[in-house]
Amino acid sequence: MSSDMLPEVSALAINVTIPERLRWTDIRRGEEFTLTTLNVRLLPDGRLAAKAYGRPTGGGRGTYVSFPLPDTPELVALVDAAAGRAGALWAAHRGLG
Repeated sequence: MSSDMLPEVSALAINVTIPERLRWTDIRRGEEFTLTTLNVRLLPDGRLAAKAYGRPTGGGRGTYVSFPLPDTPELVALVDAAAGRAGALWAAHRGLG
């Protein structure tokens, strides 16, 4: 494929389950959430961005609200490992099924 035919990829994102021992709670709109999932995006400049999502601790579906990722070594390592794993999986893809 010639360089003028390369597809423009506008976003790369992965969802990562937060291991039980690394989960935390946070409050938004007066409701407490347990954060269970990270959404990690690869930015155009090569850096990563991550937001956390979860469910209300009181039960129910709640709303889809993002939370900032705390700057802890364990969560930073999780994001880094997940990005590396995702890269390996993408590199090994076998095409459309």
